[in-house]
Amino acid sequence: MEKKVDVLIIGGGPAAIVTAVTVRKYYPDKEIQVVKDIEKGVIPCGIPYMFASLKDPEENELGSAPFEKNNVDVAIAKAVKIDRDKKTVEMEDSGSYRYEKLVLAVGSTPVVPPIPGIDRRGVYHIYKDMEYLKKCVEEVKKLKNILIIGGGFIGVEFADELSKIDGLNVYLVEVLPRLLANSFDPEFSGLVETKLRSKGVNVLTGTCVKEFTGGERVEKVILSDGGEIDVDGVMLGIGAVPNIKLASDASLDQGRGKGIWVDEYMRTSDPDIFAVGDCAGKRDFYTRKDAAVMLASTATAEARIAGANLYRLKVVRENKGTIAIYSTYIDGLVLGSAGLTEGSAKKEGFEIMTGSVEGMDKHPATLPGASKVKVKLIFSRQSGIILGGQVAGGMSCGEMINLIGVAVQKRMSYTELETLQMATHPYLTGAPTVYPIVLAAQNAGGNP
Repeated sequence: MEKKVDVLIIGGGPAAIVTAVTVRKYYPDKEIQVVKDIEKGVIPCGIPYMFASLKDPEENELGSAPFEKNNVDVAIAKAVKIDRDKKTVEMEDSGSYRYEKLVLAVGSTPVVPPIPGIDRRGVYHIYKDMEYLKKCVEEVKKLKNILIIGGGFIGVEFADELSKIDGLNVYLVEVLPRLLANSFDPEFSGLVETKLRSKGVNVLTGTCVKEFTGGERVEKVILSDGGEIDVDGVMLGIGAVPNIKLASDASLDQGRGKGIWVDEYMRTSDPDIFAVGDCAGKRDFYTRKDAAVMLASTATAEARIAGANLYRLKVVRENKGTIAIYSTYIDGLVLGSAGLTEGSAKKEGFEIMTGSVEGMDKHPATLPGASKVKVKLIFSRQSGIILGGQVAGGMSCGEMINLIGVAVQKRMSYTELETLQMATHPYLTGAPTVYPIVLAAQNAGGNP
């Protein structure tokens, strides 16, 4: 059986939700159909917190209310083939859909490294599936020793969360010399390692897992440095790869990276097919090189662009690249990063100047709840244009990094930032006389 719809969206994550809502806003008369292959999804960024912080893993469900509110039909099925000539998408067990416009929001799949023994029980993948994750939570809470592979955002957040489970020894292994190495300079990533060690997490950097041994269930991991660790569970936190099979089988172009090629308006090489979120290729904001950025915030920004421009280019896209902007929370320590780090900027050949400052996020500093704040900004030496920034400290850093992200997106200069007009209040911000972002810009400008 074939059903005809105006807009067909494949996927059920944040990108699919925001695409549907945006299409409804800009094209209110269109019939919108969402097809997803997981009945009950989860909020991706909340997955680590299903293990200890949330009372019930079900609290992290990615609900269907936005679809219902916006009169969007939802079906549970797996898309298996796109026929671009007929403009149809075939489902595995339930007929097909004919579309005017198709949006691929099919996400990504966790990386499964070719490590011997990885198929043993007790090796957990981070699938965005509520039923699978509920079983993981139930099993992990009964373990004695768990090893997390990967010292990026997923890995450090899982290490922090699992360290809250009584009686569970947590090990974290990262092949690079330090944690969060791709997103932070050493003076920031070192704060994370110190924090995790203070919580009892056994952090092992500069090494990797060579083998999982045991019977039916994993019992031991063998490390590349010859070390061995007795474990009864392993969590894989080493990233994901875009789901592109549906697109590649339909001969849609890929970029030089691993995602589906899209233009500035999220159109694929077929003008009636769009791709958003993890499955879509990303290009760095400053270099235009392929960037492996997979974030819900990026996915939803892309979804708004695609949804608005599905039939006509209504919203001109001025941001023609992906800003790698991240934030994380480790036991009270907030870290954020936007754009290029000092290390990545130098690696790309930029001639830079930097400004750093340490201050407080309230004034006076003796107010209850005041936290230290560390800010670092990176600028082009010749133009003075901001290339990136990093923050660390209390909860205020969660929004401070967004301000830096706006500065990067609008290509602000250090002189614009050091003359920034901002609202301040003793309980809400640092003092206007020593506002951390302004001081960091001034420090950079004073060291040309």
